[in-house]
Amino acid sequence: MNALSPPTIGILAGMGPRSTAPFIDLVVTECQNQYGARDDIDFPRMLICAQPAPFYEDRPVDHAALEAAILDGLHTLENAGASFLAMACNTAHIYYPRLAASVQVPLLNMIELTVAAAPTSGPRVALIAARPTAESNLYQQGLRTRGLEMVDIDWQSDIDHLVGVTRTSTDPILLRRLWKGLTARAAKARVDTLVVACLDLSAILSHLGTGFPILDASHCLAQASVQRWLNLRGAKMPAASSAP
Repeated sequence: MNALSPPTIGILAGMGPRSTAPFIDLVVTECQNQYGARDDIDFPRMLICAQPAPFYEDRPVDHAALEAAILDGLHTLENAGASFLAMACNTAHIYYPRLAASVQVPLLNMIELTVAAAPTSGPRVALIAARPTAESNLYQQGLRTRGLEMVDIDWQSDIDHLVGVTRTSTDPILLRRLWKGLTARAAKARVDTLVVACLDLSAILSHLGTGFPILDASHCLAQASVQRWLNLRGAKMPAASSAP
């Protein structure tokens, strides 16, 4: 990238397909919140790759195939000129060390960003994530290290069902009913905070009504993406006031 060219955010999304647009909306909102973006020219240049991936709700993950698809998407963004990369998919972060080593530009880590945004102690938290993410234990390990008490609830099948429904239905009544089933179980387990680490669910949170404080991984990634872009813009572009 030319030293004076504008920095570009590379966003790997499409996993699942309906989560792409809501994540871009989060990035746009972060621009408004962080530096008062208003006019079209105020917003970042973004490259978006909605990458088809071999992920199925009803069968085991083929990790080699999924990692290969994700890496293909990252290379597409890198080759197109992205200054850094953000993966709008929690499950993709299972492969983060190898993926980060396979690209030449920085790759944000949504799990680390979310853990860093958690309070250092106090709340009892429960994780809501797609099965591969939950079974990787990456969030649980990070949050426990942060000093949080993880509440283990036997609800993965219910979460899997809700994630599957988001891919086939936009019925708000159905989605709210399934979500309320999860929050009722969280309340019974005396959970204080829900950590939502699934972009399919992050995409519909605003329509559900939570009843709980939410630590949403997608928000953490959107915030960090804009912060990184601002840092690069300050380092690589002359201020407008200095132009002759």
